[in-house]
Amino acid sequence: MSAASNRPLIVFTDLDGTLLDHETYEWRRAEPALAALREHGIPLVPASSKTAAEIAPLRAELGFAHCPAIIENGAGILPAEGEDSANDDGCHRDLLARLDRVPADLRMKFTGFGEMGISGIMDATGLPEKAARLAADRRFSEPGLWTGTEDDKTRFAEALAGLGVHARAGGRFLTLSFGGTKAGRMAEIIAAFFGDGRPFIVALGDAPNDIEMLQAADRAFIVANPHGTPLPHLAGEDDGTITRTAEPGPAGWNAAVLSALAA
Repeated sequence: MSAASNRPLIVFTDLDGTLLDHETYEWRRAEPALAALREHGIPLVPASSKTAAEIAPLRAELGFAHCPAIIENGAGILPAEGEDSANDDGCHRDLLARLDRVPADLRMKFTGFGEMGISGIMDATGLPEKAARLAADRRFSEPGLWTGTEDDKTRFAEALAGLGVHARAGGRFLTLSFGGTKAGRMAEIIAAFFGDGRPFIVALGDAPNDIEMLQAADRAFIVANPHGTPLPHLAGEDDGTITRTAEPGPAGWNAAVLSALAA
């Protein structure tokens, strides 16, 4: 199946609040669209703040273990099943060491997953213990909760930038990393699938950290998430390149992907 341009398709998708329900993490209402992607051999690439340990079993459950995934907000790539695993080379330890060099009055307002512990992650995410342990298995980034003001958050981000660390807001957490974005990883994955060819790129997301990915796509969808702050108006909405779903989560995702396949 192909888009109106008759180019092969590839789909990049955020997970939490997009393909996965914000509260239950279920995806079953998206099964008709997922089945269509599987039937026509269209790659589905998760692009999420989730870890490799979280995404690998979910990717297999969805039927796309043969596809790579963008993990930890673009800080790394999980290769397709059977390929060599991503290597962090001590990246996460270095990240935490730099975080602790931020001025104390700002540092105390950020509580990362490492400080929360498993029970704290369970409380913050609603995940059961097994899933929370997978979420804690960080390689490239550190998500956390911010309890200060917006002005202090700006100062915090500036202090981190001076240490070579990036802070990005997602639907739930502020995530720290050494850079890399979902959009930045798209080109690497497209080259792996299509070489020098140019596929028709579909992207779906719901949060600020998805904006660059949405804007890099040929067709993109902002999936409604009543639990988060709505994304600002994006330029692609003026010409219909980017549209918003009426329904949230996997129901909205399902309708969006089916409409892209039918175009």
